[in-house]
Amino acid sequence: MTMTGSRPWAPSHPSEFGSVLAGLGWRASTLDPSGGAVILGPGTPAPEFALPDQFGAPRRLADLTARGGVVLAFVPFAFSRICTGELHDLDAARPMFEAAAAEVFLVSVDAKYALRAWAEAEGVRLGMLSDFWPHGAIARAYGAFDEQAGFARRATFVIGSDGVIRSSFSAPAGQARPIAAYRDALAALG
Repeated sequence: MTMTGSRPWAPSHPSEFGSVLAGLGWRASTLDPSGGAVILGPGTPAPEFALPDQFGAPRRLADLTARGGVVLAFVPFAFSRICTGELHDLDAARPMFEAAAAEVFLVSVDAKYALRAWAEAEGVRLGMLSDFWPHGAIARAYGAFDEQAGFARRATFVIGSDGVIRSSFSAPAGQARPIAAYRDALAALG
């Protein structure tokens, strides 16, 4: 049981218990293993957003879900070691997302300019969204913002074409999310 303030954390839904896959530390639930914070879980309407991509083009969730499923993978910072590893893993797994009729986006509190430079430096074509200003507002809406550190935690949300979160999971600080976790989460799109 995790303590939040002076009260013990208690799940309000069975999905908040989650499970740990192969001891890798990620949880397919709303319970964030890095500190007991709660990310949005399955069945929750995904908060709408309008964020610039790495080229400055505005991207609205409603427009994205009109084309199919959407995967939002929040990462702390561009150019960091673990985030760069995840960037390459997700870019290499694009066929898996396409087969599930889902588009994947990395979301970071970095400015769009940093995200574009990162994508170009790493030679990837993955979509990136800048949650720069207001700083971390979308990560906060999804329960993925670390208020003390000032950046997004590693949290992933699979959103159906109806705008409802079908699956969500997170990883502890310092650990990458395995591609197997994405594969499992995509199954929730049906």
